Amino acid sequence: MEKAVRENSITEGVIWKQLLIFFFPILIGTFFQQLYNTVDTIIVGQYVGTQALAAVGTTGTLINLLVGFFVGLSSGATVIISQFFGGGDWKNLSKAVHTSVALALGGGAVIMVLGLLTARPSLGLLGVPEEILDDALLYLNIYYGGIVFCMIYNVGTGVLRAIGDSRMPLYVLIACCLVNIVLDLLFVVVFHWGVLGVALATVLSQVVSAVLIMLRLMCTREGYRVELRHIRFDRSILKNVIRIGLPAGLQSVMYSFSNLVIQASINSFGTDAIASWAAIGKIDGFIWMVMGAFGISITTFVGQNFGARKYSRVKRSVKVCLGLTLGTTLALSALMLAFMEPLLRFFTGDETVIAIGQRFLWILGPSYFLFVFIEIFSGAIRGAGEALQPMLITTFGVCGLRVLWIFAAVPFLPTMEMVAMNYPVTWAVTALVFTVYYLRMNWLRRCIKSSGAQPEETPEPA
Repeated sequence: MEKAVRENSITEGVIWKQLLIFFFPILIGTFFQQLYNTVDTIIVGQYVGTQALAAVGTTGTLINLLVGFFVGLSSGATVIISQFFGGGDWKNLSKAVHTSVALALGGGAVIMVLGLLTARPSLGLLGVPEEILDDALLYLNIYYGGIVFCMIYNVGTGVLRAIGDSRMPLYVLIACCLVNIVLDLLFVVVFHWGVLGVALATVLSQVVSAVLIMLRLMCTREGYRVELRHIRFDRSILKNVIRIGLPAGLQSVMYSFSNLVIQASINSFGTDAIASWAAIGKIDGFIWMVMGAFGISITTFVGQNFGARKYSRVKRSVKVCLGLTLGTTLALSALMLAFMEPLLRFFTGDETVIAIGQRFLWILGPSYFLFVFIEIFSGAIRGAGEALQPMLITTFGVCGLRVLWIFAAVPFLPTMEMVAMNYPVTWAVTALVFTVYYLRMNWLRRCIKSSGAQPEETPEPA
């Protein structure tokens, strides 16, 4: 176990170097994840058509509603595992890992049943156009049928990242991406299976990723090893997982709900707007993956250092991570705006769809940096074990204001641009609230007190 600590611990060393060492495998991994999702969209758009592109694109918010809740819930396990690992509590580390796997299996089964039962009525509530409804339903049903493998992969990846191993998830994602691309080309381009082929390729690649990640966890000799006979819920561990993870899960649900409202608003503008929005989701996904990778990094970084009672290092790491994320996001936003037309042409040759996409991106592009403050500050606070307050701020600041914007502001000027404006407005408000909340440092003092630990020093306002 001491060898694992030496290799994976991020409680020592130069902060920016340790952050980047941990960050880059996550970033490259998320890049490959985004790549294989993007390949789906490119192949559907270029080889099947605009209607199929819209059908696959309109399912994303529904999938995220259920899957996002579970991933948010399981993030509580990631925080707890990182704290046990940082504090050297190997007995509870093992219990937390096996509880996490049990959560993946049970949660995956529940989501599969819920998804299959609600797929058609949910698409109806979204106002999905009749011409793409059957394809969208087909994609959803196949995706939900294999959702357990997605859950296993997400939990297994969370376990490895919690103990500081961000390389193995990268290798698994690369393998998963390659499998998905090959199957996409085989099923869609060669066999001409259309949306059916894309859905099957996605699920089968997730099967591969789940198997590989479980082999990694079962073959190690360290304290986070998974043994099938020990997979069960530990009551006290599960209670803490829910305490930390449930707010994150509910936050994800609120995000997805607000996005469903936005998707329904986009759907009212027709198939071209839906297809354009689907393409944009893949383009700006590369910006989101950078912010998300930094968010995962700071959550794990804070978790391990909090567990090791290195509170001054916690605060320094947040400042460093915020600066790195801001610089990277601004650079990527500028590149996206400079090359948005050729980027959109990767997904479609339809000039109307491309023109709509450019109008959307001119609104979104200059605003992404605002979300950096939300991502980094909420990730840091959650890493220390406080999850309720970040959820409340995000729910009311982002999700609530989005819905309010769609129902109160858009009717006065019912255009696609007005729908898109909800993003910069809500990000600006929520970023301001998070900044004030973080700088007061009350959250860190509460987490130290609830952990029963004695701090190195009394945290002062940053």
